[in-house]
Amino acid sequence: MIFLRRSSLACPYFVPLEILNDGSWQHPARLPLGAGWSGSCCATEHPSTPDASTLHDLCNLGNAVACPHLPRERDWDAVRFSIARDGSAQITLWYVCELEYAPVEHGKLFFDRPSERWLNLHSDPRLQRLAVYSGEALVEMERAYGLAAPARAKTPRKTRKAKT
Repeated sequence: MIFLRRSSLACPYFVPLEILNDGSWQHPARLPLGAGWSGSCCATEHPSTPDASTLHDLCNLGNAVACPHLPRERDWDAVRFSIARDGSAQITLWYVCELEYAPVEHGKLFFDRPSERWLNLHSDPRLQRLAVYSGEALVEMERAYGLAAPARAKTPRKTRKAKT
C-alpha cells in the first residue's frame, strides 16, 4: 500500500482539462492537483481560457486572490486536498474549503477502485470536479513512478452517482 499525504490548495473556479507535462513547474507533483493542468475558468458567467501566465501563476496554484476573475462574493477562496488513505480498493481524500485563509468547511470523499466510482459526491460540483482531477493526478503519478499495481491502475475520473 502506498501512503501519500499531500496537502495543497486549488482554485474552486478552475476547470482542469488536461495534465501539462511541459516542464513549467519544478516539482509538478507538489502542485494543488498533483500536476500542472491546462483548463478554463468558471468564475464568471461565461467560462474563459486563461492565458499561459495566469494559468501557471494563479489557476494551478489556488488561493488566487490576485486573479481579476475571482468573484467578490464567494463561498471559498480555495480548496485544500490531502490524500488520507490510498489503498488497493479505495482512495480517501480529505478536503478543506477556505475563505480568507480560514477553514469554513471540511469532509472526506471516497473513491472505490474496483467499481471505478465515487462512493459519496460533494454537493458542490466545483469541489467534486477538483477532487476527481486530484485523484487522477495521483494515479498518473503512481504510473509514472511504477507504483501502480494492475488493480490500482484505474483512474478516479468517473463521477457516476453512488448507489442509494
